[in-house]
Amino acid sequence: MKHVIALDVGGTGMKAALVGPGGEVLHRARRATGRAQGPDAVIAGILDFAAELRAYGAERFGTPASAAGVAVPGIVDEAHGLAVYAANLGWRDVPLRDLLTQRLGVPVALGHDVRTGGLAEGRVGAGRGADRFLFVALGTGIAGAIGVDGRVEAGAHGFAGEIGHIVVRPGGAPCPCGQHGCLERFASAAAVSEAWAAASGDPGADAADCAKAVDAGDPKAEAVWQEAVAALADGLVTALTLLDPRVLIIGGGLAEAGETLFTPLREAIRSRITFQKQPALVPAALGDTAGCLGAGLLAWDLLDHTDRMEVTP
Repeated sequence: MKHVIALDVGGTGMKAALVGPGGEVLHRARRATGRAQGPDAVIAGILDFAAELRAYGAERFGTPASAAGVAVPGIVDEAHGLAVYAANLGWRDVPLRDLLTQRLGVPVALGHDVRTGGLAEGRVGAGRGADRFLFVALGTGIAGAIGVDGRVEAGAHGFAGEIGHIVVRPGGAPCPCGQHGCLERFASAAAVSEAWAAASGDPGADAADCAKAVDAGDPKAEAVWQEAVAALADGLVTALTLLDPRVLIIGGGLAEAGETLFTPLREAIRSRITFQKQPALVPAALGDTAGCLGAGLLAWDLLDHTDRMEVTP
């Protein structure tokens, strides 16, 4: 049976699947990334994991995978197949696509983890059927994926979708990127956790605890939450003005608060827009499987493109 390898590399773990031509998941596997052993060990682990998946597919389905798709964090040069930089994995300018192609003997597509997850959400998840969508992941940081007609825009230099670095509070808290007042310093899950830990006096409190306290009517929690929602709405309205998406998909850890987040966020966006059209605001549907499913889509897209190129006169 024809299939592809899909691999989603995270800071602590890797999720993998063998994916059939209809998008069906034929096999799943997980493995630790092993970053404590250093970047070379991480790369070796990725190559070994991919080779094991290839061997399993060949034995189980009678033929090896036809292609592979890999999603990685950090700065990614998708056009040249380079994992340019990832602070949590310690690598720089890794030619990961070429390394995997040599190891597997098949075409390989390399993608940015959030854009790859956004691709899956847009095609087969919460944005299915939408011609224009914006996927925003609210996690340790904030990143986005701009979807247009079934594909995700990487940008001229691979930086498209970095909505977390829109400045929403000029002169505000410093950001590791070098700016002050970036969106992710106020509205990421990490930022809400930090603010609630300080407000509650509990250094172990996090964003999920803050959401529960909001639901319980805690005024301190409500103040922290409202500040985050206001900052998020400011950043999103800037993005909506530029991109005019039909669907706005919110994922990541903060989105797990459900309507505690979505109800005030819809209202905050509504109160800020003037001429803009408010998109449908929906939660992500695929959870932590989005990156892996998106990697599978990248692999099938690569095969589709290769097949078309082969029959072009």
